[in-house]
Amino acid sequence: MTGPCTGWTLGEWQRAYLGGAITPTALRDYVARLPIQDPAWITVADGARLAAQFAELEDRLATDGRGLLPLYGIPFAVKDNIDVAGWPTTAACPEFHYIAHATAPVVARLQAAGAILIGKTNMDQFATGLSGTRSPYGLVPNALNPAYISGGSSSGSASVVARGFVPFALGTDTAGSGRVPAGFNNIVGLKPTRGWWSTRGVVPACRTLDCVSVFALTVADAAEIAAIVAGPDPDDPYSREDPQRTAPRPCDPMTLAIPDVLEFFGDRHAARAFAATVEALRTLGAHIETIDFAPFRALADLLYQGPWVAERIAPLASFLKQQPAALHSAVRTALAGAMNFSACDAFAGEHERARLSTLVAKTLRGFDALLVPTAPTIYTIADMAGDPQGRNTRLGFYTNFVNLADQCALAVPGAFREDGLAAGVTFIAPAWHDQALTVLGQALERELAAPLGRHRSPILKDPPRPAPP
Repeated sequence: MTGPCTGWTLGEWQRAYLGGAITPTALRDYVARLPIQDPAWITVADGARLAAQFAELEDRLATDGRGLLPLYGIPFAVKDNIDVAGWPTTAACPEFHYIAHATAPVVARLQAAGAILIGKTNMDQFATGLSGTRSPYGLVPNALNPAYISGGSSSGSASVVARGFVPFALGTDTAGSGRVPAGFNNIVGLKPTRGWWSTRGVVPACRTLDCVSVFALTVADAAEIAAIVAGPDPDDPYSREDPQRTAPRPCDPMTLAIPDVLEFFGDRHAARAFAATVEALRTLGAHIETIDFAPFRALADLLYQGPWVAERIAPLASFLKQQPAALHSAVRTALAGAMNFSACDAFAGEHERARLSTLVAKTLRGFDALLVPTAPTIYTIADMAGDPQGRNTRLGFYTNFVNLADQCALAVPGAFREDGLAAGVTFIAPAWHDQALTVLGQALERELAAPLGRHRSPILKDPPRPAPP
């Protein structure tokens, strides 16, 4: 689908409304043209759901005025493991389907700011996977080349942003699900500090590690959404407040760490693209040093080889006991060892996580961020089918440790591969350094003049906006 709104950033939507070029009710026709058989969608808003949102928007406009509606009339999408009242939630498992009675706070805050939800998106079932191929609703192809995977588990949310259907979409991120699809589809993926955004109303993957994430076309857009949805939730036991009075800022010049041994699993295109991005940052004046990546890798291995795999089963135990056949075959294989861990194993795993996290923090002391390829390589859909477990494990090489180490991460487009595929990179920093990552990401955007999603529009059609305080 293409049209005058396709591929717009937040700024373009905002200017169109302010200038009277578009009205919220025009979204009715826009949504009607969406390809509902597209595998990126699980549910697209019908007329009744849109009408209810338009009515609420008009009520807010009359009460609050436009000044309190920064997302007035702007469409967005959410991953289908996030609850929205009156909408189905499936977590990409038809047998798990239920109609949500309450809206997740992250969605409610967006709607309170004036945004219009137009659909819920496909995903790797129960957010278990990084490929975008583990859903009974269909696999989601790469937005740039449909022979390749989109990345997961937030595959549908990344796809609808990359193809310009919405300017932003919510995903979730436990092991890289909000970063890998961004890297493969040439968009931005922000995985915030754990607990900064509420996870209430989200089907858990690993409750102690889960984050809601956002996909956007630009770093500034992702930061703007973060400023709206972030904040403590008294009803979420894993919510927490930023302990810092002032947000950390990167050094001038920025100081970045990169792994001492870079792994691309033989993918020379990925290796060359990452090298080109590193050189672009050096051109900006960045000071870049190699660090020992061994503790990061050891920490990453705990996620699926340690007791956290049992945490993935915990909230689903009753459902899976009644309907074991509901699991996608690749998800079943990934979770096969979940019941083999004891309480002693859980404590031993937590002790090792704490030890390795301390090593990781010490290793990054003095750096603004760690810079890594968002994923070491990319696979065709056919190749992924040949070894779904082994190749999925490889996709998490640079992502699996982040939540275990209590870090935040920002995936941004890097230099393109020589074969025309996207090759994103990720900035990673300690918890509550989210704003510093925004500054780093915007600097790289400006240096590369990166295109947006699939449409290859210039990144600087919108002037740079400062990160929200």
